[in-house]
Amino acid sequence: QVKLVESGGGLVQAGGSLRLSCAASGSIFRINAMAWYRQAPGKQRELAAHITSGGTTNYADSVKGRFTISTDNAKNTVYLEMNSLKPEDTALYYCKIVVGLRWSGENDYWGQGTQVTVSS
Repeated sequence: QVKLVESGGGLVQAGGSLRLSCAASGSIFRINAMAWYRQAPGKQRELAAHITSGGTTNYADSVKGRFTISTDNAKNTVYLEMNSLKPEDTALYYCKIVVGLRWSGENDYWGQGTQVTVSS
């Protein structure tokens, strides 16, 4: 079983910064990718940032230039550095890891979510 523990959410004023962390533990053979998704009230969950095991990153257009995703592979941890935050960044942020299985295939695991609220 794989467990994800998120931290770092909170309330911040517009223009401020936050850093989210997500640590994975348990039976992990190989992490193929890690990502942060977000879901605002009344909206669908959307991808905010994604990083592969090779370090290739991908960002939603709405966060490019403001958010940075990074990992500490030794700790199986993914981070999301969020700068120049806007009220529209307010959402529940979820981390996801894609775990490669020993023989073939992969499984997705999700964190419980951490709330980010940006006041204007």
